[in-house]
Amino acid sequence: MDIQSRKLEFIQDFLKLQSEEAIIQLEKLLKKSQKVEKENSFKPFTVGELEDRISKSEQDFQNGRFKTQDD
Repeated sequence: MDIQSRKLEFIQDFLKLQSEEAIIQLEKLLKKSQKVEKENSFKPFTVGELEDRISKSEQDFQNGRFKTQDD
């Protein structure tokens, strides 16, 4: 069974639910799954991107564009 067929079958079963508690549990599961997917989509900086950020930060500091911990 392909993913589209599985989704449609799940939707049909979901629409038949009468238990509010079951719907709440499925909502929580969906939100948790979406959060995990979002966290797993993290892409670290490349070495070049990090070097660019370091250079910009150093220039900002030299030009007085920074905040101290007290600020």
